[in-house]
Amino acid sequence: MAATPCKMTSNNPPPVIISLDAVIVAVTEETPRILAVQPGSKKAPALPSGPLDLQHHETLERGLRGWVATQTGFDLGYVEQLYTFGDRVRGRRASGPRVVSTAYLALVREQSPPDRSAQWRNWYRHLPWEDWRGGEPPTLPRIQTDLGRWLRDFPEQKDRADVCFGRAGAPWDPERTLERYELLYEAGLVEESGGETSKVTGAAMAMDHRRILATALGRLRGKIKYRPVVFELLPERFTLSDLQLVVEALAGSRLHKQNFRRLVSRGGLVEATGEMDQSTGGRPAELFCFRREVLRERPAPGVHWSPARSG
Repeated sequence: MAATPCKMTSNNPPPVIISLDAVIVAVTEETPRILAVQPGSKKAPALPSGPLDLQHHETLERGLRGWVATQTGFDLGYVEQLYTFGDRVRGRRASGPRVVSTAYLALVREQSPPDRSAQWRNWYRHLPWEDWRGGEPPTLPRIQTDLGRWLRDFPEQKDRADVCFGRAGAPWDPERTLERYELLYEAGLVEESGGETSKVTGAAMAMDHRRILATALGRLRGKIKYRPVVFELLPERFTLSDLQLVVEALAGSRLHKQNFRRLVSRGGLVEATGEMDQSTGGRPAELFCFRREVLRERPAPGVHWSPARSG
């Protein structure tokens, strides 16, 4: 007996689009950057992304690499799956097909994008409260004030706000990047949730791409403690100062120089090349390279940094 074709009714679920999104990270001159595309002159910047082609994309990762190459001209190296985002309402988009995004984190060394529609952007421009390298971020007191006003109407959220934003004696946890952004979203303090455009809470991104960025930042801050991914952002030969500046850029915190070098040395992460960097403008600095043998020697060979302050 032949099967009866299914008729579309109002009870049928809406179509679903699987989107592949890329957070492409580089660190140049102490500035952590993400690669973004500009959908239109008046639209917010977006992460490189595109829909999964069920016929032609053999895997999700290959589909992602294809879209990145098409939109930016880059052929990605290191890539790892970050998270899947499937909320019905994403950013201000509340109608049309449901979009489920599989996001990836990619680490590269910055170079000019072959496609001029792609641009490198300082990721702290979008998450300004996360950069503590110069002390407390100048936007944070205003954010704390606005949060306090919101908490008067939602006192049940006080403990959550205290933990996320280092209030009431709680320490500031650098890895709670996503939780902080989500709290600001719920409080209506970011443009994506209907708040006003403001330098206090940073530049908006398309859809929920700033939420994806916050997820990537938290993941990377945690990951560099137990995986040597930071070396994907460095040239083959580098000084220990170069290494420290990259870690500080990602961590959003200054690190004690001697303690940092002691940790790197004890961890067996680098080895001297016997060469010197003559371009420092002062005393030549010794050049090092990543010691790949550490991958076989230790189960978690990362840079175990600790923030230099509490909330």
